[in-house]
Amino acid sequence: MPKIRVLVVDDAVVIRRMVSNCLAEDPDIEVVSTAANGLIALAKIEQTNPDLITLDIEMPVMDGLKTLTAIRKIRPWLPVIMFSTLTERGASATLDALALGATDYVTKPANVGSVGAAMLRIHDELIPKIKGLVRREPAPLAASPSRTPAEAEKTFEGNRCVALAPAKILAIGVSTGGPNALSTLLPGLSRNFPAPIVIVQHMPPLFTRLLAERLAAISGLPAREGETDALLRPGEIWVAPGGFHMEVKQTADGVRLRTHEGPSENSCRPAVDVLFRSVAQVFRDRTLAVVLTGMGQDGLRGCEFIHEAGGQVLAQDEASSVVWGMPGAVSQAGLAAEVLPLHRLAAEINRRVAHRPASPSPAGPPFQPSITKAL
Repeated sequence: MPKIRVLVVDDAVVIRRMVSNCLAEDPDIEVVSTAANGLIALAKIEQTNPDLITLDIEMPVMDGLKTLTAIRKIRPWLPVIMFSTLTERGASATLDALALGATDYVTKPANVGSVGAAMLRIHDELIPKIKGLVRREPAPLAASPSRTPAEAEKTFEGNRCVALAPAKILAIGVSTGGPNALSTLLPGLSRNFPAPIVIVQHMPPLFTRLLAERLAAISGLPAREGETDALLRPGEIWVAPGGFHMEVKQTADGVRLRTHEGPSENSCRPAVDVLFRSVAQVFRDRTLAVVLTGMGQDGLRGCEFIHEAGGQVLAQDEASSVVWGMPGAVSQAGLAAEVLPLHRLAAEINRRVAHRPASPSPAGPPFQPSITKAL
């Protein structure tokens, strides 16, 4: 099988060499060339025909954002991974790049102690993304079939037909391609959205706060980074903070958030599974979970809990996903009530949360998952 051809673009010779050496150690990847600025990179694209580009943001002559804009004019579908600094300026520029069509991003290693540690960090973060974007994860053998609206409103318990109750919370899990997917989905929700919205987007610190601010501006709904003891209210968006898991918990005066630095799950913190498990325990059959584009399988176990509790799960379809890893795993497991293109999800969400009481507090005792699921 041909190697994945990568063009490395960065103005720092040390970074170019470090990334090139790291990628060269993988037998499936070939660094076809490097470039010190965007102008050189555009010429190298025509000369080397890469499968993927890693692109620095801050460069002389032509910076990363201008280069990305030019790349999208000549190669609309060429995967581009931004290589950004873990600073507020770097985070803001990265979100700008994602809005301009960047496929994904990796933060440059900083304060890791040694060159060896820096290379290990690049290896662990960059190589899986390169392979996931160029060679898509295998599609499931069979996705759960889409149903008519009438069929989607009902589940079956033996021979008795039971109407699904309106959802009292919307929980969203997303990773690769997430900022753009959320920017498309959230503006389609009703302005008087009758349920709180909790989101796990795989992102580091700083990034999640800026993402929440942008989602508030785009969606017209209040959006903030999650914090412990924040009270959930209808129509408000909470984004899990980078580096922290986020859960919901029932209290005497309503449902509140809890953030913590527990062990990573699926190599992620925040993890979708952590949030989804807690939502299933508190909201039970009044849960609506949505799994959007993303690499890996984070969210799959959480959806099992939601399904067991009688909640509803929607998944983004393969055609509209940047990577169909997370939603594909949920679909393959038969946990999704609907597998829909991104542009149709908002209307389906609005339908499933309509006509419910204003309070987000669940009724009845918390759902207790089975021992098998808990393990």
